[in-house]
Amino acid sequence: MSDALSAIPAAVHRNLSDKLYEKRKNAALDLENAVKGLISSGDHDKISKVIHMLIKEFAKSPQANHRKGGLIGLAAVTVGLASEAAQYLEQIVPPVIKAFGDQDSRVRYYACEALYNIAKVVRGEFIFFFNDIFDALCKLSADSDANVQSAAHLLDRLVKDIVTESDQFSIEEFIPLLKERMNVLNPYVRQFLVGWITVLDSVPDIDMLGFLPDFLDGLFNMLSDNSHEIRQQADSALSEFLQEIKNSPSVDYGRMAEILVQRASSPDEFTRLTAITWINEFVKLGGDQLVRYYADILGAILPCISDKEEKIRVVARETNEELRSIHVEPSDGFDVGAILSVARRQLSSDHEATRIEALNWISTLLNKHRTEVLCFLNDIFDTLLKALSDSSDDVVLLVLEVHAGVAKDPQYFRQLIVFLVHNFRADNSLLERRGALIVRRLCVLLDAERVYRELSTILEGEDNLDFASTMVQALNLILLTSPELSKLRDLLKGSLVNREGKELLVALYASWCHSPMAIISLCLVAQAYQHASVVIQSLVEEDINVKFLVQLDKLIRLLETPIFTYLRLQLLEPGRYTWLLKTLYGLLMLLPQQSAAFKILRTRLKTVPTYSFSGRGQISRASSGVPFSQYMHHREDGDAEENNINNSHQGINFAARLQQFEKVQNQHRGQARNKVNYSYNTSSSSASKVRRSEEQQQQQHKPPPSPTSSSVADINRPPSRSSRKGPGQLQL
Repeated sequence: MSDALSAIPAAVHRNLSDKLYEKRKNAALDLENAVKGLISSGDHDKISKVIHMLIKEFAKSPQANHRKGGLIGLAAVTVGLASEAAQYLEQIVPPVIKAFGDQDSRVRYYACEALYNIAKVVRGEFIFFFNDIFDALCKLSADSDANVQSAAHLLDRLVKDIVTESDQFSIEEFIPLLKERMNVLNPYVRQFLVGWITVLDSVPDIDMLGFLPDFLDGLFNMLSDNSHEIRQQADSALSEFLQEIKNSPSVDYGRMAEILVQRASSPDEFTRLTAITWINEFVKLGGDQLVRYYADILGAILPCISDKEEKIRVVARETNEELRSIHVEPSDGFDVGAILSVARRQLSSDHEATRIEALNWISTLLNKHRTEVLCFLNDIFDTLLKALSDSSDDVVLLVLEVHAGVAKDPQYFRQLIVFLVHNFRADNSLLERRGALIVRRLCVLLDAERVYRELSTILEGEDNLDFASTMVQALNLILLTSPELSKLRDLLKGSLVNREGKELLVALYASWCHSPMAIISLCLVAQAYQHASVVIQSLVEEDINVKFLVQLDKLIRLLETPIFTYLRLQLLEPGRYTWLLKTLYGLLMLLPQQSAAFKILRTRLKTVPTYSFSGRGQISRASSGVPFSQYMHHREDGDAEENNINNSHQGINFAARLQQFEKVQNQHRGQARNKVNYSYNTSSSSASKVRRSEEQQQQQHKPPPSPTSSSVADINRPPSRSSRKGPGQLQL
């Protein structure tokens, strides 16, 4: 220590710890000159002792002014050492860096100043301490003292200059430091970090793009910062990296894709837009590298298709189309099951657009990779079936298209129809709202006859008779009114003359028995007019209820539509189609006379020309007032069913069909009576309980009868049958 004191004048030693800055500064200049003298004499040992003295007595002193003097002294020594300073840096720099954490803000300020002066002298040699200096600067960038922050910024710029011109800087060692701090929320630290990323990326010899996955998430995190300046800086850095990616032949798309997928669901709008924009570019550029990430990317895209921000929706849709147009095979690593899983999850989205695109993906996969999709069908089939109850018609139509694609396999076709019936049974409103839409669309996508045959088979064995009746009525109305089912109606019209129509009529008849009006309608379409008349005659009082009359009203109105044009034209030949006439008059007799349907049908029947057969077998015009009974006594050889003497036509046993109809209707009548009886018994039981309860309460409050009152009661009681004496009778 005495050697150090001998090299440094006592005044210098004293002024270094003075409270006045000017005295400390002058002392530092004197110390610099003293060190220069020691360098010229080659006395390195004394120089080391001087440095040791400055650290021990000044830099580590509990007195703030001493610490300030120690810092300015260490800087002065470095300046004095000049080119020789590098060999003493391991002694000089650590105590200066340690001072960055001093409690006194002025000490921290002088530490920045000291390190700045040291760095200017040693330049490239300074890189050896870069990690420690970077850590210290990161903390100082958020210092509570504005002067310290300002000094740290000056030092930071100098360190950046040194790093950019140095060939000793190790980016591999720096990245862990950067990554560790990227999630810091302090705005000053974020600004500091983005600044370093931008500077290092501008250095041609430093490959920041190769390390982008390590700090990409942190940059995206800054896009939602409250500070506009920080958001702008982060966006600028990301834009520069994206441009580099476009021009780079080798990029690690996979690791970054995972980050982008997460950021695409950020609550911050700007972050979502930037993430989906990056994903869009990745899908275009990444190619085969992204195959195993397609499911994750799709999971990010689909929700964004329904984003509230239009820019995000546009980019998401473009990305979705780009992704779907890529031709890859499972052998290339394309995971069909993972894509289906994502689509299945998105079918539960609250947004219609997302659900629609999820269904489009399932449809696309079904067309391109049918075998693989069928392997995973059990995982998504229930979800697809439930989607038939979706609130959106467009979604339901797409679901039906997917189901139609799946239903090419018989086992899935049966499963689909069974589930449909189950859903309609469980939710009557679904049948009312969507029944026609679903059935009509299925008939277009699949064979209409196949759909109706399957529905009829299922409903034939339906235990819930009320539901079966409602369902049959709905199917019958669709059959009569839908343009899509015109071929099916044409087939039924030929039921009495060709085998295909006959088989269809018999197949539908079994379930149509659940509704009298459905059977009558079916017979009118099939031109089985005699059987329709017989069915009408078989109806009993119980069958003519409000529901029946409502259905009859609908049928009468349908008879006036183009669908039944052929039937109305047949009325021009009453002699040939007498059973048709009888059927229509039978329906007229069932209608209330004041109803609109009655007036419609009566008006139509008034237009029917009246004919009668002459004795010579010629047809002559009868008067307009000929009663209906005369039509019924005419010969019926010209009717479409007149040749059916044995109640059978083209193999259709109408007598057996009638028995089948009556059997089913008897079941409905029995069920209706049981309901009435149950309702009556329930109400009677409740009334009896109420009466018993009231009688018990009266007995509790009633006083015991006295002999007198009992006698009075006996006198006032009317005589019983046994007490009434006639002449010669005795009262026993």
